[in-house]
Amino acid sequence: MNLSGIVSISGKPGLWKALVQNKTGFVLESLDAQKTKLIANLSTAKLAALDEITIFGDDEDIKLKDVFERMKTAANAPDAKADGTKLRSFFREVAPGHDEEKVYASDMKKILNWYNILKDMPLFSEAAPATSEAGEGEKAAVSIKAADKPKPVAKKPTSAPKAQAPKVSAPKNPSKKG
Repeated sequence: MNLSGIVSISGKPGLWKALVQNKTGFVLESLDAQKTKLIANLSTAKLAALDEITIFGDDEDIKLKDVFERMKTAANAPDAKADGTKLRSFFREVAPGHDEEKVYASDMKKILNWYNILKDMPLFSEAAPATSEAGEGEKAAVSIKAADKPKPVAKKPTSAPKAQAPKVSAPKNPSKKG
C-alpha cells in the first residue's frame, strides 16, 4: 500500500494528494471526482500525512497502514455512519489493542471514510516505494511534515549607488529680470 504523498487537511473533508511543494506550502489535489486543486499554506493549514498517522494503542501505537491492511481482509466493514458499538466491535477486529478510551467514534468514522476513499484506487494495492540504504527515513514522494517550513529567500545584495554627475549651475537668462 503506497500512502506516501496522501494527506489530510485539518478542517477540510476528504483526502488530498501532494503534487508539488512551492515556497509557501504545497499544491494539493483532492482524491474525489472533482480533482479540486488547492494551495495549502504551511503557516495556516495543518497537514497530516497518512503514512505517518498512528492510532493510540494499549502498549504501542498502531500504524494506520496496518489498520488499512486488516480492513482489506475484513469480511464486512460497517458504514461510516453506523453507531458507535458497531464501529467499536469492528475496530476491535482490525485494530486489536487500540486504546478504547483515547480512540473516539469520530476517529473511527474518519478512518472508515478514508478507507472508503482509498480502497478502489490503484495506489491502495501498489507496494510502498523502497527506501534507499543511505537515507532510510527519506521518502520517494513529497514529504509532508509539520516541521517543513519554507526556507527564507536570501535577498540579493544591493549594488553601490550610481555616481551622479555634479550639478552645474547655468547662468540665469539675462533677458529676464526678476
